[in-house]
Amino acid sequence: MSEIVLSGLSFSWPDDTPVFDRLSATFPAGRTGLVAPNGSGKSTLLKLVAGVLRPSAGSVAADGVLGYLPQDLPLSGEPSVAEVLGVAPVLAAIAAVESGDAAEAHFTTIGTDWDIEERTRAQLDRLGLDVALDRSLSTLSGGQIVSLGLAAQLLKRPDVLLLDEPTNNLDLDARHRLYAVLDDWSGCLVVVSHDRALLDRMDRIAELDRGEIRFHGGNFTAYEEAAQAAREVAEKNIRNAEQEVKREKREMQQARERAARRASTASRNLGNAGLPKIFAGTMKRNAQESAAKADGTHAARVGAAKAKLDQAERARRDEQKISLELPRTEVPAGRTLFLGEGLRARGLFPDGVDLAIRGPERIALTGANGTGKSTLLRLVNGDLAPGSGSVSRADGRIAFLSQRLDLLDDDRTVAENLAAFAPASPPAQRMNLLARFLFRGSRVHLPVGVLSGGERLRATLACVLFAEPAPQLLLLDEPTNNLDLVSTGQLESALTAFRGAFVVVSHDERFLDAIGIDRWLRLEGGEVRG
Repeated sequence: MSEIVLSGLSFSWPDDTPVFDRLSATFPAGRTGLVAPNGSGKSTLLKLVAGVLRPSAGSVAADGVLGYLPQDLPLSGEPSVAEVLGVAPVLAAIAAVESGDAAEAHFTTIGTDWDIEERTRAQLDRLGLDVALDRSLSTLSGGQIVSLGLAAQLLKRPDVLLLDEPTNNLDLDARHRLYAVLDDWSGCLVVVSHDRALLDRMDRIAELDRGEIRFHGGNFTAYEEAAQAAREVAEKNIRNAEQEVKREKREMQQARERAARRASTASRNLGNAGLPKIFAGTMKRNAQESAAKADGTHAARVGAAKAKLDQAERARRDEQKISLELPRTEVPAGRTLFLGEGLRARGLFPDGVDLAIRGPERIALTGANGTGKSTLLRLVNGDLAPGSGSVSRADGRIAFLSQRLDLLDDDRTVAENLAAFAPASPPAQRMNLLARFLFRGSRVHLPVGVLSGGERLRATLACVLFAEPAPQLLLLDEPTNNLDLVSTGQLESALTAFRGAFVVVSHDERFLDAIGIDRWLRLEGGEVRG
């Protein structure tokens, strides 16, 4: 039975920003969903287990063969499918032997993998990938590349499998194929995901919270119900503790007032009684000491009540969420923002496609992986020229969020990237904007290259949406990839209030249902159908 054991694990970024401090946990065999807000260290933890990063202290032990699918897969390039799958050397050696070359090196390369092509094709079929092994990566869609990356890991026959956002860019059919693969999983599986349907197929949920891991039996729905109950208890404890602090403060003040009245009355009575000064002074000191002792007792009780309040507040799990309000823009009804006729590109649209975007339309562009949705958005944006056809665009900025998240400069900080996109905005205004996207304090000065997937998406959203001038048309390609559930809700609210037009490519049905789509288009068979 495979498992992952973390012992006293510590890790910090090169700028000494701590991520984990003496973290210990055991991930048992079975399916575990790892959840936490963006930037909490989920992806970093998987990289430490996979050996991509090295801890500064402590150890990681994983039994057996390990497979790891990162969320930042390369989405372009010229390697072939066989090279990505890691089977190209074996296939080449088998081809050499079959052609009559009996060099010993070929047999060493092949080992026992004479059936590698059949096994590879079976794994690709299992994931719904009908692609030739010599096809280049650059011709595949983002969803096809994610499925290809998963196939590469499954071909290793791993005992431990780590998956970081494995449903990113996957169409509905590909998601269900992935679910079926994981339903049959018998080893140790750890999944980082914001896909509720996937998390509901887990045996347990591991919550990463403030550098500690807590395990919850059952799926994500059961975890959410338990978390909500815990939040309600925490809020009740906070209210009770606040009332106790107020009560103890009030009683301390009342005790002080009573002591002051007694002291004043005793002083007058002693004067009237004509007692010697030495007795009067002793009685006064005794009264003061008694009052001070009582005051100390009340102060201790106030301190204890405050300590209980602090403890109750620490138990509350504050959900950090972006505060997102899109720039104000108005697009008159009926105004043509984009008109493309007979567009062809990369052999995807052999008969040419027509697309018109008018007024403040809300368009969902759907279709299976590989049908050309991202390519069509690039044609609309203008960073890809059509092979043929005509294009016209209205005056006004088009903002494009690519699923590749390659818009920002990895070597520049978050603040420097935003300054490049919005140079006319005052620095204080830019800092306020980044704070609304949860980049505060030292986080704004981190290089984009070290951000988590969710943080990178938030930084890109800030730069794309708030570049100058305000956009009239938004093109959003899988905008909820890597975005936690709370932040997804904020994006839904912002898009609902947006007065411009947008085209969204997404396989997240809940998200599309929430943003008030006016027009549904589907790319199928090289045609746009609506």
